[in-house]
Amino acid sequence: MNAITLGPVVLSGERFAIIAGVFVFMIGAGLLASRVSPRFNLWSTVLVFGGLAAARLGHVATHWEYFGADPWRALAIWQGGFSWIWIAPVVILATILLLRTTRERAWAIAPVLASALVWTTAHQLASATQPMAPPALTLAAMDAPPIDLSAPGDRPTVINLWATWCPPCRREMPALAQAEKAHPNVRFLFVNQGEGEAGVRAFLQSQGLALDHVLFDEAMAVPRHYGTAGIPVTLFLHADGRLAKAHMGEIAPEQIATEIARLH
Repeated sequence: MNAITLGPVVLSGERFAIIAGVFVFMIGAGLLASRVSPRFNLWSTVLVFGGLAAARLGHVATHWEYFGADPWRALAIWQGGFSWIWIAPVVILATILLLRTTRERAWAIAPVLASALVWTTAHQLASATQPMAPPALTLAAMDAPPIDLSAPGDRPTVINLWATWCPPCRREMPALAQAEKAHPNVRFLFVNQGEGEAGVRAFLQSQGLALDHVLFDEAMAVPRHYGTAGIPVTLFLHADGRLAKAHMGEIAPEQIATEIARLH
């Protein structure tokens, strides 16, 4: 669900779609470079690197309120976050400036369209989310009574699957803690995977993190229920408990806010 597993590597739907689209584009551009014009070599290189940079900058500009205090986070591309419409100016300029003839420019349409088709198809298939009901599971909570996940209540829920030994989990935790404070109408459940209370408590204290609901899933039943692979995973549930989105990998503050807005 929302991810592709290749051996020990787990790719989110967005990352898999990007890799698939770039792969198809480079194959097509390579064929044009060998059969039509060698100028397609430079053209394709500029499009790949310039396009990805433009899409990332577009995302940063669109969500600047989340980057203003920490502009260096714009380089954290492993978090995801691209505005693909910003690729269009790069494609147009590179095609006009680097390809000299009408024939070359006409041929350039083929790998661009093929890449866009593959990206769209891969993203839709890999990112599809089934509106699953929450598991019939009651988990122990730190400093609170156990919580029944099958009783979602009357507000949306964000479930974060994490562990103290997981570097991406540790990096994203402050953003999730801040989101919990900023969205009191949303219930946040931080479901630790396979660890004991003592170690989790020590970690949270050392990081200065105060979280309302820390749960313990020592049997790792929640990821089995939702069919997720790896951690961290952040699940966004509607108020009735139906799954709206599963985000694989480290999540950025703007992505948290965007997915919460879609729950209302």
